[in-house]
Amino acid sequence: MARTADPVQLRFQTLDEFNSHIRKAETEMEQSLHGEGSFLWSEASSKTVEQCLKGEIPAEFWSGKGPVEVPDGLIHDWIGAVWIPGATVDDLLTVIQDYDNHKNIYKPEVIDSKLISRRDSDFQIYLRLRKKKVITVVLDTDHDVHYFSLDRTRSGCSSYTTRISEVERAGTAQEKVMPADTGYGFLWRLHSYWRFQQSEIGVCAECRAISLTRNIPKGLGWIIEPIIHRLPRESLINTLRATRDAVLSRVLQARKPTDRKEPTEAPLHSA
Repeated sequence: MARTADPVQLRFQTLDEFNSHIRKAETEMEQSLHGEGSFLWSEASSKTVEQCLKGEIPAEFWSGKGPVEVPDGLIHDWIGAVWIPGATVDDLLTVIQDYDNHKNIYKPEVIDSKLISRRDSDFQIYLRLRKKKVITVVLDTDHDVHYFSLDRTRSGCSSYTTRISEVERAGTAQEKVMPADTGYGFLWRLHSYWRFQQSEIGVCAECRAISLTRNIPKGLGWIIEPIIHRLPRESLINTLRATRDAVLSRVLQARKPTDRKEPTEAPLHSA
């Protein structure tokens, strides 16, 4: 790793630009919760709806222009959608809120997962993530997650990283967790905004993932660019696909008839 990229420190100005982007995005999202625009991003495009119904997972930059360049960093703002036929919002929430099981649902990107605490609709969770593209980066991450419900058919949640620390020599006796906001800067912040809408035939799940990474240093684009540019989209699509697969598995399991043995005929007794 050290031979391919130099360690960097998250600068205040970089984080300030990210926070400004988040404030603007959250203001827009809050407005759509109160009737100003569509609740779901995918509803605005018949093509996107058609893709979802075909089983595809459309994903694109929110602005349509690529990462936002800020001093010493890049902001990645992606949104994607997935259709889960035959499922309900309750099915979806049961899967997503099973944080201790995320290491199984979302492997191999999630190596370990744990629910730290829960208070009503607020969760604190821990995830160990593995980002692999040319090289492998392991991250210890803490998240605050808040769920909300608008009505019987519409709900969602917001997830914010409160700590991201790179892990050197992960899984070995020499494992070392680095201080937050130091290291190689492949992921400094990740805020995820989910929306769920139920219909009579299934559930649409959308996720808008806004992340902050380092910029691409000159001369190292060949090693850094695949990680910085491609991983945010791939991670979003993989997360949506894994969510759909886990919910569908739950739905199918619930539909299986219970294994019941028919009572055997009572033996005849002679008088």
